Amino acid sequence: MNFFIFILAAIIVILAAIQLNKYGDVINQKSSMSGAMIGTLLIGGATSLPELTTSLTAVYIDSPDIAVGNMLGSNVFNILILMVFDLIYRHKKVFNSVDSRTHLPIANTGFIMTALLAVAIFWSNSPSLFNIGIEMYMLVIIYILVMKRMDSEEEEIEQTSNLTLKQGVVRFIAAALVVFIAGSVLTVAGDAIAQQTGMNASFVGSFLIAASTSLPELVTVFAAFQMAKYSLAFGSILGSNIFNLQLLVVTDVFYQKGPILNIASMSNITTALLGLLMIALTIYSLQRSSIKRMIAYVIPSAATIILYFVASYVMF
Repeated sequence: MNFFIFILAAIIVILAAIQLNKYGDVINQKSSMSGAMIGTLLIGGATSLPELTTSLTAVYIDSPDIAVGNMLGSNVFNILILMVFDLIYRHKKVFNSVDSRTHLPIANTGFIMTALLAVAIFWSNSPSLFNIGIEMYMLVIIYILVMKRMDSEEEEIEQTSNLTLKQGVVRFIAAALVVFIAGSVLTVAGDAIAQQTGMNASFVGSFLIAASTSLPELVTVFAAFQMAKYSLAFGSILGSNIFNLQLLVVTDVFYQKGPILNIASMSNITTALLGLLMIALTIYSLQRSSIKRMIAYVIPSAATIILYFVASYVMF
């Protein structure tokens, strides 16, 4: 029954999160908000709400491993999505066609942020301030600096929706409430599955729950690849990843027993290190010179996919 509830909640989260993204885009088009930073915060917040809901619920039921594993695992799964589609569309040689100058700064930021978290997890008694890990303050500072740089580049937003701003806001809030309820159910069912089966809670958070909450990104990337909008796919994944890490900061704020990374299991280091390796392969693929031989081109994507499944087995 817990598996059935988990799957049903996951399906509802996916469908509602897709609507969140849709109506978040309507608000971005119709409101007076301007700038890449506001747009990214709105759309990033919309697609990342399932991760926030599940992690906050995990805090409420005192399961820090699911809370931390969900955020780190979502980022890992997002990179997996990108690399799987790169492998499927290998004849397009997508990494050769996107502008690396646009995406490398965000990819590098994700690597630095993940490295900070890996150090904090490994250093099980890292410094804190007001029961919040010092690394969380550093994440926020880095994020603000990067987003200010993005905001300096104004973009013209294409008007594609016939909905009014009020309709967009009302439907956005309705979808957010659905995600909040279904995401909470997803976490509680995941925790019950971990207890009943004896599975590692970090595994449940990093792979089962994280994969479920990241499926809206999969739909977004699939649509972008179908339309040959590869830069949109890269921006969506890399931007979502650094936004997710800000949600981990929010999770730590609500966890009152101390810095959440000090209390979470050391097994989360596996997901953090996996994330570092996968981001490193992404960065390498973005900045390498154009590759002509197909076998050489697909090595990073194939290696990423293999790493993911090996780490999943180790965590399981």
